[in-house]
Amino acid sequence: MSTSVRFSELPEFGHPEAGRLLDAALRDGPAHAYIFHGPPGVGKREVARTFARALLGTTRRVHSDLYELDALGEMIRIDAIRELRRDLHMRPFEADRRVYLILRAHLLNEDAADALLKDLEEPPDYAVIVLVADDLGPLPETILSRCQLVPFHRLSERAIRELVDARAPHLGDEERAALARVAAGRLDRLERLLDPAAVARREALIEQARAVYRDPAFDAAAAAGVLIAGAQAKAAEARELEEVRVAELDLTAREADQQVKRAARGAEREELLAQLEELEAWYRDLVAVAAGAGRAAIHLDKLPALEEDGTRERLVGAERAAEAVRESWRRFEELNLSPQLALEALFVAIERELRL
Repeated sequence: MSTSVRFSELPEFGHPEAGRLLDAALRDGPAHAYIFHGPPGVGKREVARTFARALLGTTRRVHSDLYELDALGEMIRIDAIRELRRDLHMRPFEADRRVYLILRAHLLNEDAADALLKDLEEPPDYAVIVLVADDLGPLPETILSRCQLVPFHRLSERAIRELVDARAPHLGDEERAALARVAAGRLDRLERLLDPAAVARREALIEQARAVYRDPAFDAAAAAGVLIAGAQAKAAEARELEEVRVAELDLTAREADQQVKRAARGAEREELLAQLEELEAWYRDLVAVAAGAGRAAIHLDKLPALEEDGTRERLVGAERAAEAVRESWRRFEELNLSPQLALEALFVAIERELRL
């Protein structure tokens, strides 16, 4: 087992309690099961992968003793857990243990959770199971009680600023400070702000967010199409990356194709949810500016536009628009909706609230 990783000593890690727990596991030996839990976008998934590689004593991204399971669509179903359970009873191939990562474990349906519980109660001695969850609420107490909880939180502005300084030293001091504020403690949001393709998608989304109340010829269907095009572009990026990754694995053509499609679908869905978060934040920022609290806005890099748009007359409508987006986000998270129809209906509702 490798103990070269010291999570608590990484200046960019930003999760001291989690760091202490993980360092202890690498030093003294791991528990049989963990739940990494905390808000989305704070790095739980990558930390879980780093932890898994450390347990296996490797730096390789792909390893025969590392098994990774993610939600397909809106939930993790029992068939996926049954497949994991079959693999769970195979002895390690290269390392002295096998590590199982279950991403978005909060999406386990009831049958899948029940099936997983059986192996959490009596796991093989060589297995370490790591669940990664945005929310503990959906997980049954029987699972929680059999796992060591590893908490994650939004990163401090200082931790994010250090990452911005390291990643974008070419930017001016004020611009880097604004990026750190706009990231709002989330690594995924910072990645979107530093990726040129993601920046272009963000600009297109904000243009539609403003067009709802500024453009007399606003078209809800066209606005929905802009968001869907952005999600599809993200899916195409994920497809290309996954094709490279699966080329390193010993998979049949059918298995590789399924894995690539799964990665693309997951990326498209995550991008839609991220766009809804961005949209909701824009209307919430309008409320903040209209109420005289502009420095509390998330879109600090767009403050001049917010000050132009965030009038007292729009305050109530913006608040209702933000709630409409939050409700759409919840429905997308929980249900298998048609994106075009759902987004079009959302923009119609927002327009109704914000037209003066």
